[in-house]
Amino acid sequence: MNKALLNTDTERLDDINERLRLIQRKRGLTFGTDAYLLAAFTKRINGGVAADLGCGTGVISLLCATRDRFSKIYACELQNAYAELTQRNVALNGLDDRITVLNIDVRSLTQKETDGQIDAVFTNPPYMKAASGRENPDDEKNIARRELNGTIYEFCSAAGRLLKSGGTFYAVHRPERLCDLICAMREAKIEPKTLVYVCPDEDSEPSLVLIEGRKDGSPSIRLTRPLYIYKNGTREYTDDMNMVYDEFTLDHIVGR
Repeated sequence: MNKALLNTDTERLDDINERLRLIQRKRGLTFGTDAYLLAAFTKRINGGVAADLGCGTGVISLLCATRDRFSKIYACELQNAYAELTQRNVALNGLDDRITVLNIDVRSLTQKETDGQIDAVFTNPPYMKAASGRENPDDEKNIARRELNGTIYEFCSAAGRLLKSGGTFYAVHRPERLCDLICAMREAKIEPKTLVYVCPDEDSEPSLVLIEGRKDGSPSIRLTRPLYIYKNGTREYTDDMNMVYDEFTLDHIVGR
């Protein structure tokens, strides 16, 4: 790789899979299970155009692009440092023709930036309300984790502005915010259609929720069987989780 792409003092280079390498800040946001699950949850749209709201390092957009989920992705990020990092990750993986990075606040995002209505939106938004929990002394992490620059209502509103009628919305969030998430989707005329609970193991409550919605869809939601990450009492992945990583899909859970 071009060494100029990487600042070895503050950044590291990780192999995500056989197709993808990712520059990450050593003390910043790092790639996690929630991001991978959201990317695997998306469905391929041949020739489709999508937007990633709050892309961070760009990993979800990169995963979707390398797996041919969409032909064009707009990766939107408010923080200058992470928009610049996403651009370097796009260049590192040779995806400049597939991913366009927008250094923009999702609250001001319109169809002008995406050249018209689009087919899909996916987002891993800040999970926590602005005033909840103990603040992180790192401003970058605070912005990524707390609704300091956009609530779930504003993220969904942005998705509603961009999506064409019948377009698809995907999000990963915390179970305790599910009511807010569903209400926000409906305010944006995005009807929740599929909900997946993600649990650490069979003895644990859900730690994440994955939700799929349809712009201007009819009211009807389907709750799938849960996705368990680990076998009880171990750090060994379940067969379902191995399928997610091996095949980059949740179709075995969703039943597509």
